[in-house]
Amino acid sequence: MMQEFLIHGGLFLNALAAGSILPVQSEALLAGLLLTGHGNIWLLLIVATLGNTAGAAINWFLGGRLETYKDRRWFPATPEKLAKAEIFYKKFGRWTLLMSWVPVAGDALTVIAGIFKEKFWIFVIIVGLGKALRYIALAVITLGVANLI
Repeated sequence: MMQEFLIHGGLFLNALAAGSILPVQSEALLAGLLLTGHGNIWLLLIVATLGNTAGAAINWFLGGRLETYKDRRWFPATPEKLAKAEIFYKKFGRWTLLMSWVPVAGDALTVIAGIFKEKFWIFVIIVGLGKALRYIALAVITLGVANLI
């Protein structure tokens, strides 16, 4: 029981950090757990998806708060870059959040969604779907390759 808690808790925290702006990745841990048979496949996928989506939600929250400081000298984006990001987000819209799992660019998308005040419930649904599909694809590839060996 304790081992399962540690496995799932560790996966959740790893996926949470990976979903945030921190330079962490969660795919290797999930693949390792899948290959070694630690836990139910669907439960591992759900835990990883929830953790990674929660990390992205932190980015959304930070984006919403960060925007209030856009006039400060230390703000990480110039007004021109912020204007370009707004044009991009308005052009391609919330569906870009399906790509929130992409390293580096996905983090930026989730922060931008917060800056431009995307509705949180829509954000969570779209980001969660994108991240779930990525983890399912990872599981299929990982387990498919393992079965070939």
